[in-house]
Amino acid sequence: MKATSCILLACVASAREIRHEEFAMAYPTAAQGTARLPTHNLVGYWHNFENPSGKTFPLSQISKDWDVINVAFADSLGSGALGLNIDPSAGSEAQFIADIAALKASGKIVALSLGGEKGSVTIKDATEKANFVNSLYGLITKYGFDGIDVDLENGVSIGAPIVQNLIDGIKQLKQRVGPTFYLSMAPEHPYVQGGYGQWGGLWGSYLAIIDALRDDLTQIHVQFYNNNGFTYPDGRYLREGTVDGLVGGSLMLLEGFTAQWGQGFKFNGLRADQVSIGVPSGKSSAGQGFVTEDVILRTLTCLTKGVGCDTVKPKKLYPDFRGLMSWSINWDRFDNFPFS
Repeated sequence: MKATSCILLACVASAREIRHEEFAMAYPTAAQGTARLPTHNLVGYWHNFENPSGKTFPLSQISKDWDVINVAFADSLGSGALGLNIDPSAGSEAQFIADIAALKASGKIVALSLGGEKGSVTIKDATEKANFVNSLYGLITKYGFDGIDVDLENGVSIGAPIVQNLIDGIKQLKQRVGPTFYLSMAPEHPYVQGGYGQWGGLWGSYLAIIDALRDDLTQIHVQFYNNNGFTYPDGRYLREGTVDGLVGGSLMLLEGFTAQWGQGFKFNGLRADQVSIGVPSGKSSAGQGFVTEDVILRTLTCLTKGVGCDTVKPKKLYPDFRGLMSWSINWDRFDNFPFS
């Protein structure tokens, strides 16, 4: 499935035909300096580790179709601090830094992703928050990252100290980096859409984070895989891997919703340019939620043009819908580039 062609050609106007200057005028905080985000983007995760997809590889070998490269993942050093141990298969530290600079020079965005399935970040108090901010600022300046991607899948729950400390820490980090700071989020859908039908613990725990950082957020690409489905505000259960699931989950971010069956936290919608969908790159990369080319095409044309919808239909069109995220760049390469 050539997802890039789907986004840039079949579904919406080609980002390659839109001048960076036009986008910078429209959204200056998201597109200054080297952080020039295409109007419609393809986001991928590059593994800084070996897994069944094989050994990792230098950033210079990444397919040119990826617009945003999230380096997965930062290493927890404890007490809120984060580090980065570069896998030997990615090359030397000097090569890694040079590869990031080359990617940015070619118009790509390179961010450092935090968390992941096995990763964790703890920010329990003011001291750990300072360690979080200082260590990330050091990594950003040392390696040249455009910003960070928040993919915390462990430790985030409603009312936990990490929620407010993470919000405050990211705001402090942005102040230090400046207006070009890139911020994305990749929560699993139980942390977001899951807050409608269930509330407490992890369910809906990202909503307060997204809401507090909405003015700083470049884009969010919820993971619509590995978690079955979720309850839509009309009471229906929408499944991963379907047009309704991807459209419905996107509309909950775009239109907003009230958690706890309409009785709890009110989440107001985000701008269309802040929302992307997250899907697996192939059947090998995730246990559930695999999508076909047709499902991706229909999802994006439904949201941007009102064409190809299933039973869930947008109340209005979203031609500025940001695009698509996939796990992962490495799995896409392993499967002989079905996605890029």
